[in-house]
Amino acid sequence: MEPVSLGVPQPIVDSLPEDGQGTAQDMQRAVQGLEARINREIEESEDAEVVAFVTDVVEHLESRAERYDEFVPELRAWGQSPIYAIAWRNLQADLIGQLFSHEELSQRIDRERNYRIAEDGIRLSDMFKD
Repeated sequence: MEPVSLGVPQPIVDSLPEDGQGTAQDMQRAVQGLEARINREIEESEDAEVVAFVTDVVEHLESRAERYDEFVPELRAWGQSPIYAIAWRNLQADLIGQLFSHEELSQRIDRERNYRIAEDGIRLSDMFKD
């Protein structure tokens, strides 16, 4: 499997206030760390394990995007700017899109997610047997 390349989109960096350089650097470091972990997994593991790992990453990013999204109305209610929460939320969503843009991963992630849904459904139905 080919290594992945991830980055912080310029529109997200541009959306930050002028004093947001520290946040932009934090985002860059976070993305570099994520890219390194995924590429290390690609180098060291079998394809099935890589797909399971990347699927876990996608689910983690979705969870974080939801969490940041929940902060937006709360920050507004307190009279605070939600721009940083919005930027981090958008970064999480964009990273998911970047992972899905890798042709080798896209279909395999979908298959893994469908497998997990079916597996969870089977386990759930087994719990309700008499």
